[in-house]
Amino acid sequence: MDRHRAHVLALGSLALGLLLPAQARAASLVEVNRSDWTGGVTLPSYVQMYIYIPDKLAAKPPIMVSSHSCGSTASGQMGNIPLSQKAADANGFIMILPDNPGQNCWDVGSTKSLTHDGGGDTQAVAQMVKYALAKYNGDPGRVYAMGGSSGGMMTQALMAVYPDVFRAGSARAGVPAGCWADGYDSSNQWSNNCANGNTTKTAQQWGDLVRAMCSGYTGHRPRLQTMQGEADETISYKNTGESIKEWTNVLGLSTNPTSTDTGYKAANATYDRQFWANACGYNVFEAWSSPGGTHSMPYEESDILAFFGLDKAGGTDPEPDCTGNGGTDAGGVSSSVNDAGGMQDSGGGAVASSGSTVSASGSTGSSPASTAITSATAPHTSTASTGAGSSSRASTSRAASSQEGASGESSGSEPASKGCSCVVAGARSQPAYSGIVVMGLTLSALGRRARRRACRDSRRSTGR
Repeated sequence: MDRHRAHVLALGSLALGLLLPAQARAASLVEVNRSDWTGGVTLPSYVQMYIYIPDKLAAKPPIMVSSHSCGSTASGQMGNIPLSQKAADANGFIMILPDNPGQNCWDVGSTKSLTHDGGGDTQAVAQMVKYALAKYNGDPGRVYAMGGSSGGMMTQALMAVYPDVFRAGSARAGVPAGCWADGYDSSNQWSNNCANGNTTKTAQQWGDLVRAMCSGYTGHRPRLQTMQGEADETISYKNTGESIKEWTNVLGLSTNPTSTDTGYKAANATYDRQFWANACGYNVFEAWSSPGGTHSMPYEESDILAFFGLDKAGGTDPEPDCTGNGGTDAGGVSSSVNDAGGMQDSGGGAVASSGSTVSASGSTGSSPASTAITSATAPHTSTASTGAGSSSRASTSRAASSQEGASGESSGSEPASKGCSCVVAGARSQPAYSGIVVMGLTLSALGRRARRRACRDSRRSTGR
């Protein structure tokens, strides 16, 4: 009898399980078949692609690449960025985590990797992005990269070699793009010269090196955020100063920051920070330095996600299109509303946002020095300090106070026109498109006004 009762209960449980809706399968990091993502392109045989697709994917999902450090793995990197995984689940963006089993570090020192479509590690990552964009209807205007140590080096290299693919990057304890080529040892993917801070160049030399990596490119340049501990024992802190020279030149900015602050308390460390605004007043380059910080510092994920605009669902990239001189694109000026609801002034004036105001530096290159800039990418409350001439730690002990930084050198070397093999096909002129939209709205308003007038005239004539 008991055996019969148990049999009936088992059958009932099975039937009930069939009637209940199946539980949703939790998203996880999975490897993509190599033949699927390479697309027939010849790439390094050791590179693997891992992808994280949230259960609820955005209609046109952004993509964030996260590259691991030397000796780590894709799964290890996933464990280092739990807040990013939660944000992907909540906001529907895709995460790509490349892997390189059998290698010590990422190759960011060979000619192949430092040349657009040169067949190196950087092209492998770019190919992963292209695969994900096509397969999941991703947003090509919202592709980001981040990483630490070797992953930070990969991030800066991707910004230089593939400016047509990436919108922004955040590099922790990395080096300037091209620095790793100085004394590069392919056997362990290491460069003692660069790691020890012995590779130095002028801002113009760094900028020319980057521009040669994607020769002829004149489109939008990705914005960048760097973070490093000043007591880094693995990668010399001098590399932060070299990165500042490189990227201010590439972005057409003065080597002196637009604004600075000190003592910003992030989730894991305290930072002194420098900000560079473009001609439209938007911060397109940030250098974060942690006094006493070492090499393997945790990622400041909340700040990185905010820098990318991935801390919220939907929308567009938080950086407005800026086409004025000293900006990161070519053409005329533009004015648009930022993600905090404030208006970006097209002439580089004050920027209204929910972030706290930091002081303007004495020398800003293309951005007016007399205007207080509000950081739309750094929502925080801090004690502001002036950049040039300040007695604060942020302005006196920072690696940015290099030869070019002291002179306020500005490159302004970006051509005034676009058009090369690196530019994304189908790019639309923002000013022209905006003009069409404004014209259409104006004509629509005039049509409604004319119809209302005709209706009133008709009523008067009929006595109604």
